Amino acid sequence: MNVSRSKQAKMIWRVRFGPHQFAWFLSLVSASIFAQESTVMLGEVTVSSGSGSLPAGSILTSVDIMGAERVQDKNVMNSWELIGQMPGIQLTEFRLGAESGKPSFRAFNGEGYINGIKLLIDGVPSNVNSGNMRYLDMIFPLDIDYIEVVRGTNDPRYGLHNIGGNISVATRQGGNYSDGRLTYGSFNTRELQAALGWESGRFSQNYFFAKQNSDGYRDHSESKKHSLGGKWFYTLDSGNMKAGLIARMYNHKAEEAGYLTTVELETDRFQSPAKNANDHDIRDMQQVSGHLDFQITPSLAYGSKLYYNAIKDDRHITYNSYSAGTSPRQRRLWNEEHIGWINTLTWQISKQVIVDGGFNYEHQNNRYRRYRYHYAVPTDFFIPASISNDDSYTFNNFGAYVQAIIKPTESWKIIPAFRTDNFKGHTTLNTTGLNTYPLQDYGWINQPKLSVVYSPSQAFSIYGNWGRTFQIVTGSRNPAYLTPGISEYRPSINTGIELGVRLRPLKRMEARVAVWQQDATDEVANLPSAGATQNLGETRRRGVDFQITTNIAEKLKLWYSYSYQEAKIMDGYTSGGTSLAGKEVFSTPRHISNAGMEYKFSEYLRFNFQGRAQSNYYIDDLNAQGKYGGYILFDGGAHCALTKTFSLDLQIKNIFDREYEYVWYDNFFWPAGSYQPMFSPGPDRAAYLSLNIKM
Repeated sequence: MNVSRSKQAKMIWRVRFGPHQFAWFLSLVSASIFAQESTVMLGEVTVSSGSGSLPAGSILTSVDIMGAERVQDKNVMNSWELIGQMPGIQLTEFRLGAESGKPSFRAFNGEGYINGIKLLIDGVPSNVNSGNMRYLDMIFPLDIDYIEVVRGTNDPRYGLHNIGGNISVATRQGGNYSDGRLTYGSFNTRELQAALGWESGRFSQNYFFAKQNSDGYRDHSESKKHSLGGKWFYTLDSGNMKAGLIARMYNHKAEEAGYLTTVELETDRFQSPAKNANDHDIRDMQQVSGHLDFQITPSLAYGSKLYYNAIKDDRHITYNSYSAGTSPRQRRLWNEEHIGWINTLTWQISKQVIVDGGFNYEHQNNRYRRYRYHYAVPTDFFIPASISNDDSYTFNNFGAYVQAIIKPTESWKIIPAFRTDNFKGHTTLNTTGLNTYPLQDYGWINQPKLSVVYSPSQAFSIYGNWGRTFQIVTGSRNPAYLTPGISEYRPSINTGIELGVRLRPLKRMEARVAVWQQDATDEVANLPSAGATQNLGETRRRGVDFQITTNIAEKLKLWYSYSYQEAKIMDGYTSGGTSLAGKEVFSTPRHISNAGMEYKFSEYLRFNFQGRAQSNYYIDDLNAQGKYGGYILFDGGAHCALTKTFSLDLQIKNIFDREYEYVWYDNFFWPAGSYQPMFSPGPDRAAYLSLNIKM
């Protein structure tokens, strides 16, 4: 059964549960709540997997969904780059081996100090303990069905790390296809992706394999990665139950070119200093999840996910050339295992009322070791001078939510919601005699939320929402755990409000503008890997998002987005007691924009051109060291269909060969008074040619 919704937005729901109860229920719920009052589709989106839970479009916040047509033909070294095509997305590009970068939005930066964005892969929470998004690297473009970005504080489905919103990546499920993609390009990049889908009767299988090797655009930056995944799902003949298993594994071995000083950058921006010659990273990740959707009655649906995430990371890194001490030369070893269970229940009481709720439990069993080494050129990493960390720690989260979708009239929709979370755990510090300490006691963290939308016509809707989310401190030591001398931390409560308008002034055009603000009570900048923590205190984030998409003609698509954002400290102090009031949160650009076009010359040939830009940002908490990191970049490409089976893609990245860098302020490892900016340059112009095979 195919259920179509909003043909103008080109979103197609393909329900693969058969012609019985669940397909009927999902179509009824989708028609009732998913009228896309605040959702914008980027291209054609085909969602090929059913679920008992409500879609994100029901949350009535700013939601963007980008389909496979904007993803699968792109050449990227890392999948987080794909999300940079979407409106308001800031990309933090470390580009140092396996620690490559990540996306963020709503004035939460990607430095790792304040990880405010939740990541989900096929509905499975996929952040590591610190909140970083390392599991995103497991997914390659050819296996992606769509990417969904939910902004704001009013989504009750998730708690931990869901401070400013969430990113959900859905991979291909079901269908019959045999797709391959073979790529060769700049920096001796070689990539193979293969995707297979086979569906027979009630049983579907999907497999994916990818291998990518590259010499890198800098000296000492060779990278080798591969990913393997499979999905197996079965639906009962009655069509009221679907169960399946998803499994993935990933390995990445990469050299790290190291950060550059200003002098080194000006001398040779693509060099790798001699001190970094032994820097490298080896990362292994696995993800296994069981999925169940059950139509209990015609008006009641249950969904469940049981998952296991594991990551082992062995990173050798040398930060600078300062010869005294051991702090700049470190080996960091992470070993994390997360086991979780998610349950949802959706009840269609009437055409006017739907109630949705659920609970989740996650248990983390983690270990972090950090060794320091004496200065050498290069640093040898053979005999550690000291052990900074050898910590084993648990982290347990129980959360529950409920929301009601109330539609008193055809034009109005009201969604009250409530979520609560609780955390327990302990850490054992092996370097201090196996002493064990409890996790901070945050109690129950309550998060009320409310959303309202008024839609007098399909061409116009105005929506508003208010909600609370939270930040707690993570890591293996203080302040996450109550080690001696550590005071109790309260959770930082983030209260957000948003007012938006979505309109379709013309048949082939849609636009959205949203004004938002988010206040935090006790924000903490926390970098667990370095043991660096700073209380920022009260902060305020606010901004304006605008986006527009249009098809001027059948052959030409245009899109543009612009986001203004700012993150300011209202009441906070440095560790030395200097006031930070009025200062901007570091590494947060004020302006983010994105533009693009696609021209279909003929049935066999099409061209695309897109650009993205970020403004400069302060790199230190006192805003005294100047602004860095801005860029304007353009990419372009062409797709040529040779036959029904074979096609070619040519992609040119950074067409105008612009120089740009990721920049951070190193006040950790230099002697006091010698702190300085450190740079990781972005790649220069690059070209890639891909052969696609679809059978």
